[in-house]
Amino acid sequence: MEREKIKSFTDLIAWKESHVLVLMIYTATEKFPKEEIFGLTNQIRRAAVSITSNIAEGFSRVGVDDKKKFYAIALGSLTEVQNQILIGRDLHYIPSNEFSKIAQQTVTVSKLINGLRKIKHT
Repeated sequence: MEREKIKSFTDLIAWKESHVLVLMIYTATEKFPKEEIFGLTNQIRRAAVSITSNIAEGFSRVGVDDKKKFYAIALGSLTEVQNQILIGRDLHYIPSNEFSKIAQQTVTVSKLINGLRKIKHT
């Protein structure tokens, strides 16, 4: 079976799964208190979007080291999201069942980004 050529960052499984995470974060934060709009809501959304943005930017870079730098930044943003969903859970903004699904998605995304960081080229 022949592999399809990856032509765009949107073809990367890491980007696709990160995009799912962004949508999950946006859905979860819609229920946050309005006074958090410029606090935790904004912070967690920006961190989530940063994951997909840095995967996209890394994909467009030519050099392997340059690519890896952006994938490392994406991983850092993912870690921010993991921290922030814990805060959201502990403040009872994110119900336990929703938290578990989001947390599992962050683990999936982490593995995929780490996979991107290990390959020689994309």
